Amino acid sequence: MTTETLWYANRATGAVCLILFTIVVVLGIAVRLRTRLPALPRFGTIRLHRTLSLSATAFLALHITTAIVDTYVNITLTDVLIPFVSAYQPLWLGLGTVAFDLMLAVVITSLLRNRIGHRAWRTTHWLAYASWPFALIHGLGIGTDTGTDWMTWLTIACAATVLAAAATRMRPRTGTRIREGAHP
Repeated sequence: MTTETLWYANRATGAVCLILFTIVVVLGIAVRLRTRLPALPRFGTIRLHRTLSLSATAFLALHITTAIVDTYVNITLTDVLIPFVSAYQPLWLGLGTVAFDLMLAVVITSLLRNRIGHRAWRTTHWLAYASWPFALIHGLGIGTDTGTDWMTWLTIACAATVLAAAATRMRPRTGTRIREGAHP
């Protein structure tokens, strides 16, 4: 595979990750609010959230792999796992590493949900909310398509979608009592 092919693959998988993780966050909020999507039963929303989470994680693995394999810039496995140690754009790459580490904690605890208990899983699952903006800022800082019209509009659309879903999530629901200390 050529460096040019890897560069295009890295760009494409980064953009797909932004879209998929945006949808995953919104679906996660929908699941928490017990929202049904049109033509889907509630369990269908949960299943879609899980399936797209796995798809997004697969694209993230491809995004990271293409960055490591591409020899144009030296990105190591250490750079992927430990934030802000990379010789190449340590701030922007480090923010992506933070997003990855947070998402890794969410994925691992989701796989171990039955063993660690619902409360521990739910508490760790809050990290998904933190991971998304770190990933977004990583893309804005290091992405080679930042500033192009299509990427600008994609970023705005994803940010607006997550902000609208989060605002809906934080708004008290009428007819329900909010418990003190409730988790997501």
